[in-house]
Amino acid sequence: MIKAYLGVDVGSVSTNLVIMDENGQLLASSYLRTNGRPIQTVQEGIQALGRELAQEVNIMGCGTTGSARYLTSMIIGADVVKNEITAHAIAASHEIENVHTIIEIGGQDSKIIILRGGVVTDFAMNTVCAAGTGSFLDQQASRLCIPIEEFGGYAAKARNPVRIAGRCAVFAESDMIHKQQLGHNLEDIVAGLCEALVRNYMNNVGKGKEILAPVVFQGGVAANLGLVQAFNKYLGFEVLVPRHHGVMGAIGAAYLARDAVGKKGQTSFKGFDLEKIDFRTTSFECKGCSNACEVVQFFENKNLIARWGDRCGKWELQVG
Repeated sequence: MIKAYLGVDVGSVSTNLVIMDENGQLLASSYLRTNGRPIQTVQEGIQALGRELAQEVNIMGCGTTGSARYLTSMIIGADVVKNEITAHAIAASHEIENVHTIIEIGGQDSKIIILRGGVVTDFAMNTVCAAGTGSFLDQQASRLCIPIEEFGGYAAKARNPVRIAGRCAVFAESDMIHKQQLGHNLEDIVAGLCEALVRNYMNNVGKGKEILAPVVFQGGVAANLGLVQAFNKYLGFEVLVPRHHGVMGAIGAAYLARDAVGKKGQTSFKGFDLEKIDFRTTSFECKGCSNACEVVQFFENKNLIARWGDRCGKWELQVG
């Protein structure tokens, strides 16, 4: 059997899973909509990978990343849990030699990572505004009755992209409607929207950052040709889009798992049959002090195995 490593990246919009071999070759990958159900989505994703590869691979280690990384680690029995910055940096460094800048745009957030000599020296994430994220593009594509998969194709046909205010999602939508009412064609509006998103990203996430090539553009939004072209135009050079751009966080988690298991010698992976395990969570508000922490309790087959969310560690320490 092939020795392999599992990486899982669970975000607010998508859940990405990969299985790679010891040499970093991807054996399988999966993109699922999280739909506000991270536990069930991870179970379904692991089960699907198991049906595809369980007889061919021996999972030697697994890692998690993303906003639900701690929850996911309890579900799969992760050997390593790392933030998205680390996971994306590791994946990009393996994909592109001497990468200096990583642009990552997902469904609900966006980030920039600065590397020098293979080490992360700076990073930033978006603020509360959604104008620089994939969900904003999804909403506008829906408004224009364009499948999001075809959005980039429309932008590529534009001859004179209109200028759309991109500092705020609400203003951008209003400005786009105004341009439609003035009679601008759809291609120019779509291209203008892509350029507005890039300006928003650079003035928000990329503000004050030294952006040097090679620049890697990853995340689900990197599939949008219009965004790629808009970044090329803004930066004045070509950004690089990895082949597996949509699952780079999960790939990074798999690499981190490979390194972690190499040190400890064995994996804690619970196996592909996670659908047979009953996972559930409950929560309560601690009344011990004015912090009023919301504590999450995680159960596996009715057994309480973890708590988190308190600032002082009072409840976490009671889990045994």
